[in-house]
Amino acid sequence: MFTDRLYKTAKPIWEASYHHPFVQGIGNGTLDIDKFRFFMEQDYLYLIEYCRLFALGSLKAHNLQTMTVFADLLHSTLKVEMDLHRQYAERIGIEKEKLEQVQPAATTVAYTSYMLNVSQRGSLAELVAAVLPCTWSYYEIGTRLHEIPGASEHEFYGEWVKMYASTEFGELAKWLKDLMNELAEGKREEELKWLEDIFVTTSKYEYMFWEMSERKEMWPIEINS
Repeated sequence: MFTDRLYKTAKPIWEASYHHPFVQGIGNGTLDIDKFRFFMEQDYLYLIEYCRLFALGSLKAHNLQTMTVFADLLHSTLKVEMDLHRQYAERIGIEKEKLEQVQPAATTVAYTSYMLNVSQRGSLAELVAAVLPCTWSYYEIGTRLHEIPGASEHEFYGEWVKMYASTEFGELAKWLKDLMNELAEGKREEELKWLEDIFVTTSKYEYMFWEMSERKEMWPIEINS
């Protein structure tokens, strides 16, 4: 299957993401809360743009069933995944209004802009290649962190681990993988290589997002107006 090829190519990047100090800090409960706060703020902004991609998926869908699933993903992300972020923000002391006023960091802008550019200009296959690494790699990370004793019961990070290790989230990753394989069927090697390049690029952006959060890095140069 085409997704086996994608996984093999991106595996070194995904392994680096899993072993990143930020991710390991979630798993063993030692992550600095300020770093997690930064991550949740930026990830909230990321998810807003991710929702736009699901809306585009419905627009580009080739049948009603696919259109419906993308619409369900849009609703689920807006109501479930983003609600987890809002709950965490409340526990940290960030008001919902302030959360929505957070300015995006350079990596957040670059990552979301790349996905939207590829998806708007390309086909449904290109859109799925762009969004798949986020969902699939988060499920992989969540599943592996869940195996760490006490990770899912941690008073602060446990809910995050349980969400991304959940059967429901795994089913979402599987649906996107199946769709990727379906859309790749019969394509020329040149087209497959392009889809692979997109997949690898967004996998790299996933790693960069962890690194950005670890460093709480906004922009290389701050200019006060």
